[in-house]
Amino acid sequence: MSAPGGGRPLTRKRALIASAVASVAIGAVLVALDARMMDAGGPGIIDFELAGTQERADEILADWGDRGTDAAKASLWLDYAYIVAYGTFLVLAALATRDLAEQRGRDRLASFGLAVIPFAAAAAAFDAIEDVGLLLAVNQQGGDLAPRLAQVCASFKFALLAPTIAYLLAGLALRLRRSPA
Repeated sequence: MSAPGGGRPLTRKRALIASAVASVAIGAVLVALDARMMDAGGPGIIDFELAGTQERADEILADWGDRGTDAAKASLWLDYAYIVAYGTFLVLAALATRDLAEQRGRDRLASFGLAVIPFAAAAAAFDAIEDVGLLLAVNQQGGDLAPRLAQVCASFKFALLAPTIAYLLAGLALRLRRSPA
């Protein structure tokens, strides 16, 4: 498959690297926005994700004030690009880990990858739905449903990311070990 404009073809490895770079770059901006929220006098975005009620969301918004709320809104919109980047990275990294495990004869690790790959995609999907709830809550719309939706989706997201990251760390350890001769 050739790349648009006649450049080098897009391989899974190149897509993995591009999504990793994009994740880090966008993540750095999100961290700076989170710092603005905390500097404004409130908690970070994760506390807002887990607020669960409009009352708690309103408390956080009051703590943030206009400056922190503006940072939260920017963060939530930018998070959609981050979701695409990290979701792509996690899926591709899990595929690469599964392939490596198969090559090294680690059948259990390879089979676990069959579950982890959809976990990574589902975590990104829950994150996108979570952001809908958060955008409603930050605009004080949706009543208690919006922050509850965000809280539930954030909980599923974190629950799915934990085994995905553990799997990728196991794959990294496998990669760093010498291949059997």
